[in-house]
Amino acid sequence: MLEILLQNRRDAATARRFFRRLPKRTGAVPRVAVTDKLHSYGAAHREVMPSVEHRCHKGLNNRAENSHQPTRQREDAIKGFRSTGGAQRFLAAFSGISPHFRPRRHLMTAHDYGAEMTVRFAIWDQVTGVVGRPAEA
Repeated sequence: MLEILLQNRRDAATARRFFRRLPKRTGAVPRVAVTDKLHSYGAAHREVMPSVEHRCHKGLNNRAENSHQPTRQREDAIKGFRSTGGAQRFLAAFSGISPHFRPRRHLMTAHDYGAEMTVRFAIWDQVTGVVGRPAEA
């Protein structure tokens, strides 16, 4: 996903570079590659990774798209990351902080959720050194 956000062009050469870098970054050759319907991905896939199954249906990428919603929101807010380093700095911090404020709500009652969030905010205040929160009006 981030490869798409940070590249200048979405042409065949860029797609070939993406498919070449993929095994190097992950350390393994994927069993299946899921991409959007851009035709350059199909051409690059056939050339670079012919043994890997390639899927490019409209709904298959939803899981990846939904997991990157915070990245998309950040991208919209600042109209794109200015550099790969900036994206990396944001995502490194965000990936550690985000789960702290997103408990598995579907496994809790409303009362337990409220109590859990109170504890988590207290921990956050302790870690960040915040003395007290301003009272809500």
